[in-house]
Amino acid sequence: MATLSVTARGQVTFRKDILKHLGIQPGGKIRLDLLPDGRAELKADKPKGSWRELHGMLKGKTNGARFTIEEINNAIAEAGAATGMTGLDDK
Repeated sequence: MATLSVTARGQVTFRKDILKHLGIQPGGKIRLDLLPDGRAELKADKPKGSWRELHGMLKGKTNGARFTIEEINNAIAEAGAATGMTGLDDK
């Protein structure tokens, strides 16, 4: 169990080990569900969506072009190399 302190401004700081356990990265969001009897449930707020929504977001943006997974992977690798992120695929 972890005990957290509340500042005079009503703020709470979570230790890194707690954030890691929750799977929360810098810039992430925390969801707090209020329960009966003064209890609360705290968890990482994960974005919810579907593959269909993602497909819809990209619909009409490719001018009809279709790419293979190899072409997509190559484009990602080239973009990463261009930004100095080489060596990510060395396994």
